[in-house]
Amino acid sequence: MTERPWIPTAALVLLAVVLGAVVLPASWRPLPVLATVLLVLAFVVTESVQLDVEVRRQTFSVTPIEFVVVIGLVEVGGLWTAVARAVALVVVQVQQSYAPAKAVFNVALAVLEATVAVAVLDAFHDSDIASPTTWLALVLAILAAVVCSVTCIASVITLTERPPGWRFWVRAMVPQFVIGPVSVAAGVTALLLGKTHTWAWVLVLPLLIALVAVFRLSASATRERRSVQRVYDFARQVEGVTPDEAGTRQMVAAVRELLNADKVALWLPPYLDEPPRLVVAGDGVTTYDGPGDPEDLLRRRAVEPGAAGPVLVAAGKATAAEAVALARRGAQEVLGAPVTTAAGEPGYLEVCDRRSDVVSFSEGDRSALDSMLTHVNAAIRQQQLLTQIRYDADHDRLTGLPNRQRLAAAIDQLLGADPIGARAGLVLAALDNHTEIVDTLGHAAADELLLVTAGLLREHAPPDAMVARMEGEQFAVLLPGLSQVAAERAARRLREATSTRARVAGLDLEVTLTVGVAAAPAHGTDSGTLMQRADVALLAAASESGGVASYHQVLDQQSLRRLQLGTELEQAMADGQISVVFQPIIDARTSDIVSVETLVRWAHPRFGAIPPDDFIHLAEQIGRIGPLTDHVLDLALARCRRWLDQDIALSVAVNLSARCLSEPDLVERVEQALRRHGVPGELLILELTEGSVVDDSVRSSSVLEDLHTLGLRLSMDDFGTGYSSLSQLRQLPIDEVKIDKSFVLGMSTSQGESFIARSIIELAHNLGLRVVAEGVEDELTRKLLTEMGCDKLQGFLLSRPLPDDKLEKWLLARTGVRSAAPGAQHRRLFVRV
Repeated sequence: MTERPWIPTAALVLLAVVLGAVVLPASWRPLPVLATVLLVLAFVVTESVQLDVEVRRQTFSVTPIEFVVVIGLVEVGGLWTAVARAVALVVVQVQQSYAPAKAVFNVALAVLEATVAVAVLDAFHDSDIASPTTWLALVLAILAAVVCSVTCIASVITLTERPPGWRFWVRAMVPQFVIGPVSVAAGVTALLLGKTHTWAWVLVLPLLIALVAVFRLSASATRERRSVQRVYDFARQVEGVTPDEAGTRQMVAAVRELLNADKVALWLPPYLDEPPRLVVAGDGVTTYDGPGDPEDLLRRRAVEPGAAGPVLVAAGKATAAEAVALARRGAQEVLGAPVTTAAGEPGYLEVCDRRSDVVSFSEGDRSALDSMLTHVNAAIRQQQLLTQIRYDADHDRLTGLPNRQRLAAAIDQLLGADPIGARAGLVLAALDNHTEIVDTLGHAAADELLLVTAGLLREHAPPDAMVARMEGEQFAVLLPGLSQVAAERAARRLREATSTRARVAGLDLEVTLTVGVAAAPAHGTDSGTLMQRADVALLAAASESGGVASYHQVLDQQSLRRLQLGTELEQAMADGQISVVFQPIIDARTSDIVSVETLVRWAHPRFGAIPPDDFIHLAEQIGRIGPLTDHVLDLALARCRRWLDQDIALSVAVNLSARCLSEPDLVERVEQALRRHGVPGELLILELTEGSVVDDSVRSSSVLEDLHTLGLRLSMDDFGTGYSSLSQLRQLPIDEVKIDKSFVLGMSTSQGESFIARSIIELAHNLGLRVVAEGVEDELTRKLLTEMGCDKLQGFLLSRPLPDDKLEKWLLARTGVRSAAPGAQHRRLFVRV
């Protein structure tokens, strides 16, 4: 009722005694013992059948008691009616284990109601039960007693919590105002029949039993309807929760409100880089003992496999062990249930005590909670899916370390917080023998060595450092607060500490790092500049005897190879040094070859094979990415034209740099290339990076719409590794997404990878997008993707990237020709099984 429940109780007792002493003696009659005993029994029956209306900590009970009150007022008088009801209340409340303060409050309220009713009857001065005036007086007396009762309860709520709203008055008074007059009519009818013929009471008794039965059924139906309404209201509230900590707290608070609970706790297991969480909703309660303990009896019983719905434990029926578990929570009863999480490890939701000190948890509450769990589970899984996507956007899939994008954001945040005084060192480290291990032992062994290296860097880096994986064999370590000299010393110590031997693929392999160092603000005041200069230092460190080099301006001048490549790029295209290879992409369902991805290669006469990332990045920096893209596009469309001349329809996909999208004549150049080779637009796919698509300048321009108007298709490459989301694609003319191979490579061994891939496929299909999975290297992965509904597959399982002549041989050896489909103009190739 309140922190000091006897204060309002004492006030009400005093009021009932004073008014009762003034009003009730006037209704004195000699004690009719038999009638009073029967009246007590009738009150016990009707008090036991009630509909409870909860308003926070207060419970307002609706009963058919007015029928008995009317008979009592007429037959034995107001005084003995008040005494009989008080005695019946004591009996019922002792049986139902009411709190003492609440029991005394209810008795005093019953006496006060009888007093008010007697006062209204006395005002009419007409006691003839056959008179309509008496009927009206009885109705007004009952309604006045109802108003008095509701007003007293509302006053207590106002004093102990806050003024109740209009819903309280409606819920408390409307049922009474309906039941009251009906009960008066039934009571008057019974009295009139009894006065007409004594044996008429034999007819009245079944009427009373029927009235009680109908009320019981009505109360049961009302409770069920309220239970369904609670679940519906909860579902509506959960639909609007935000996918963050505040949303979880909002959801827990909704469970508490709809079950009118004293406190509710939700425990969630650790997920990704998030620790275990315990979210509690309660008045002034942020945590308590029990739900966060995996060995707790109630939690273990609720989450154990095979549990039949929520577990309900009450103090009155608890075993010794259960009583201990309740005591550590300070609760009298607990509802506990498992929560399903995205990771498969169960969470735990528990509800402690009703705020009402009258109503306890029932089977209806267990069913309501069980229904609520469906919405709770869906909301938790959605939150964790979004957490997974955000985590994957910021972290390397293999090592779990922050990736380049996350490192860049951390550098900019650190330097932006204090543009003048901020200092930081950036260490870029490359694993020396990574390429040799890939060539000799394969990617699995190389990945194992990368994991060992990541663990060594984590172990030996300073506590406040951020260790990140860039790409390939490169790692980075951000050292906040260090000068250039201190950063170089730290880099040398780190290299020495991580130089060891590791057991990989059954062999003892050397782990050695080449390290480049750059420092802010001396070498740059933003992430791009700092990382670029650390990369220059890393290139210089490869020729240093100590394996460590710091950036210096001279290093830029010594990058002759890089400069030479820049000057030779244009001529290399003219001389045919820069060529393309093709990797087939098939329809997952039919095995038709639907397209080939065009990949650029540079075979330099002196430097050998130049990695594509090196010269593509160089072309972007020196402003030659446009001519390079046109060169690749011409080679791809020429290949497509030759297939068309053979009456075969095979699309070609060309990667488009983010820099190209900002070139004003891009659309015109693409249109001219299509026209020059006589290739229809639908046979060209342009693959875009996530960064280029979400760039504000691109989104605000019409370049994507103009490209799409040419009839070609737009594909988002390497989806899941950047900061875009599928919801952003709804605003752009994107036709398909390519799931990054980092999500695909581990699908056959990791449920988490499969979960993410399935989610991307389902979300993309809901947006009307086709899905390509790259990195398919085994039959199990192919089967899983096909079952998930993935549209296209690409990877080493089908074919490695092949030059034109080897591609022709592969097509002759591995494919067949399918006749043109009805309505189609060209034949199609399919991979023979």
